[in-house]
Amino acid sequence: MIATRSKTKRKSPASKKTRTGPGALTQIAVDALADMKAVNVKVLDVRKLTDIADTMIVATGNSDRHVKSIADRLIERCREAGHRAYGVEGQREGEWVLVDLQDLIVHVMLPRIREFYGLEKLWDLRPAQREPSVA
Repeated sequence: MIATRSKTKRKSPASKKTRTGPGALTQIAVDALADMKAVNVKVLDVRKLTDIADTMIVATGNSDRHVKSIADRLIERCREAGHRAYGVEGQREGEWVLVDLQDLIVHVMLPRIREFYGLEKLWDLRPAQREPSVA
């Protein structure tokens, strides 16, 4: 009889996945968006506006395929860090993908969709910039 080694690998304590905090999750998301060359990434603090999330990120992709790829990478990176997406909407169409990470919501959109809905204007708390008046 030949003795064989078990093919299951034991995980060392150092390789155990640990959940990171909310600020770290935002940084993971921003890094994933940057890796995939997302355009015009805006991070909004929405704690004073709603209790559904603490942070909202809005980003743009160049095509529907790019939007889908950005969202896929985001979900993958968050999963690697121990966070799971509670919901993903719009991934099949690829015009606007919403990724719900509980305290962080990420919107990845095509430029025309982003411009039409203007989420930054709805959720940004900073005072509106006044345009110079023409006399």
